[in-house]
Amino acid sequence: MDIALYAEEGKPVTVSSISKRQNLSMKYLEQILMVLRQANLVRSLKGFKGGYVITRPAEQITLRTVIDALDVTVLADVNFQEAADDAALKGIVNHYLWNPMTSYLRKFCDSITLYDLMEQYRSFLTDTEEPMYYI
Repeated sequence: MDIALYAEEGKPVTVSSISKRQNLSMKYLEQILMVLRQANLVRSLKGFKGGYVITRPAEQITLRTVIDALDVTVLADVNFQEAADDAALKGIVNHYLWNPMTSYLRKFCDSITLYDLMEQYRSFLTDTEEPMYYI
């Protein structure tokens, strides 16, 4: 989201600037960016004014796409290995709890785009600004 917000004019965002704003170590951030680059969500621009930009409009990047890029197991189907002694219990838990919950989370994450999150952030900023009083 940081890259999408700060690279809107097409100017790349540097790792150091993201690191400072988000209070993340540069080493950890570089690992995340490498994964996002491999998923074709961001691209790096080399050179003096280099950095990262998103690869497509924020309206086309869903939360699910980002989550799947970072850890495909988060929204994966959960199925316990069924042992003979409690196969029915595990089957019921999978069928009535994990499968519907996973399905809901997928739909929810598909319904939110990076743009939506950016707009929420901008709205938060304008709502929390101190009113200016003139005398």
